Amino acid sequence: MNMHKHLFLPGPVEVRQDILDQMATPMISHRGRDASELQKRISDKLKAMMKTKNEIVLSTSSGSGLMEGAIRSCTRKRAVVFSIGAFGDRWHQIARSNNVPSDLISYEMGQAVDPEQVRETLSTGRYDVVAITHNETSTGITNPLEELSSVIKDFPDVIWLVDAVSSFGGCPIDVDRLKIDVLITSSQKCLGLPPGLSLCSVSEQALRAAEQVPFRGSYFDLVALCEYIRKKNYQYPSTPSLSHMFALDYQLDRIFDEGLESRYQRHLDLAVRTRNWAREAFSLFGDERYLSPTVTCVLNTREISVAELNKYLGDNGYQISNGYGAIKEKTFRIAHMADTTMDELDQLLRYIDRFLEKM
Repeated sequence: MNMHKHLFLPGPVEVRQDILDQMATPMISHRGRDASELQKRISDKLKAMMKTKNEIVLSTSSGSGLMEGAIRSCTRKRAVVFSIGAFGDRWHQIARSNNVPSDLISYEMGQAVDPEQVRETLSTGRYDVVAITHNETSTGITNPLEELSSVIKDFPDVIWLVDAVSSFGGCPIDVDRLKIDVLITSSQKCLGLPPGLSLCSVSEQALRAAEQVPFRGSYFDLVALCEYIRKKNYQYPSTPSLSHMFALDYQLDRIFDEGLESRYQRHLDLAVRTRNWAREAFSLFGDERYLSPTVTCVLNTREISVAELNKYLGDNGYQISNGYGAIKEKTFRIAHMADTTMDELDQLLRYIDRFLEKM
């Protein structure tokens, strides 16, 4: 039997045993009152975390599914995607594969989106949707939502889609104050659940825009999903993953017991610890003004074999992530999200230090 590796990956993350146990809760009818009550409890807790009054949608899919639903449902005219890495590019790939008119504005890896360029772009009047990845796990860079919001608010007819897959639950996102129309996240990142569930908030403005789009697809049609939720008392048109919902309901209670501010501070403390270690042992990748609170991208200045490092870590029960795409082996990534503790992180860093001592 293979040794379990404690995961420091930017998804899937290490999942606590008590959360895994919730996944084994016996099934209930997904059309019964108990399911409605379960789904409403989850919705109410997520609204509180997001600081929103918007509708909450749960989807038995990865975050990419709701990204597809959002950009396909809400684009009446043309979307613009501002990308700072591989997962920003995914927005554009999804739009193109769904025949959604879209343009891609890319930044050098390690950089964040320039709010003034967003202003210049939206000022052309060509676009009615803007899509941005909040936290780019391929580079360890977090886009400045506050600064972007101050720009996008000046274009009230533009629908703002935010991929917060690897940030929601790890840092505060005030959806209504920022006026984010669709905020998307997934279960396997900062929420600390197994992969397989995604969720989003949907504004009334986004729904009004989507109603003008004749072909929104079926499974990820945001209008159909929200209408069904409202008419059927928190039911869904297709069979949901009740196992994930049992675990999410339980985990959200744990998150509120920890305290949102305490949870966000813990993520930041873990990030600072990892950054300080990286500066001494290697170097940091990207613009340090926008470093992620949930994953650190380390520049491999010592030119070690990341594959060999991960083999050594694996032999000792740990796993980190290589760099992504063009910066594989040139960087490596240490995620510090969900329920990770400082003691667990310190143990991982000690093993990496031992590997470096052997060189």
